[in-house]
Amino acid sequence: MKTMPLLILVADDDPGIRLAVKDFLELAGYAVITAGNGLEALGLLESYHPHLLVSDIRMPKATGYELVLKVRQRPEFRLLPVIFLTERSSTEERIKGYQVGCDAYLPKPFEMEELKAVIRNLLERAQIVQSEWLYKQQKGSHSSSHSFTELETRQSLSPTEDVHLTERELEVLNLISQGLSNVEIGNKLHLSPRTIEKRVSSLLRKTLTNNRAELVKFSIDHRLID
Repeated sequence: MKTMPLLILVADDDPGIRLAVKDFLELAGYAVITAGNGLEALGLLESYHPHLLVSDIRMPKATGYELVLKVRQRPEFRLLPVIFLTERSSTEERIKGYQVGCDAYLPKPFEMEELKAVIRNLLERAQIVQSEWLYKQQKGSHSSSHSFTELETRQSLSPTEDVHLTERELEVLNLISQGLSNVEIGNKLHLSPRTIEKRVSSLLRKTLTNNRAELVKFSIDHRLID
C-alpha cells in the first residue's frame, strides 16, 4: 500500500517564497498547501489538518504570532510543529514567538536544505510524541494517574532552586532562547552539534518539557534566563 505524503502548510504573503518553498518541499516528497495571509492559513488548518506549519511573521489579516496563538488554543493543534520564517532577529521577538508556541526559527533569507532538515527533525519528534501518547492512552487509568503525577511535578517546579542546571546548560539555554540552531550554538560554544543535542536533551529532561518552545517558556516563567 502506498503511503500518503505528510502534509505541510506554508503561510507567507510573498508569492515568490510560497512557490519556491512549495516546489522544493514537493520535490522532497511532501504534500504542500499554501496561504497568503494568517486568516487564510487558519482556514486551511481547520480544513486539512496538516502535519506541520511553516509561517511568516509579518502577514496581513493575521500575523504569524496571532495565527500560532489561535492554533495553540485548539486541542487538536497543541502538538502541531511550527516553524517561523522571519526577518526579525531580536531576542525579544524570538522569545515572543516561543511564548506563543513556535518550535523553530529560520531567518530570511534561508537555505532550503536547512528548512528541509528542520522540518524532518520536527516531524520525527512529533511522531515520537504521538507514539508515546498512544502508548499511554492504551495503558488506561495507570496512564491518567501518571499524567496527573507528572503535571503535579511540573507545577511544583516554581522556584529556580528546584531546577539545577550546569553553567554550560545555562549557556545553551540562553542561546536557545535567541532562536539559534544546534549547529549555531555549537559554533558559538566551540562544541559539536551532537554535544549540543545532548545538552538540549538534558535540559528537556530536567525541566520536564517536550520541545524548545516549552523549554523557553518554562525558563522565562522560572527566571532561568534574562
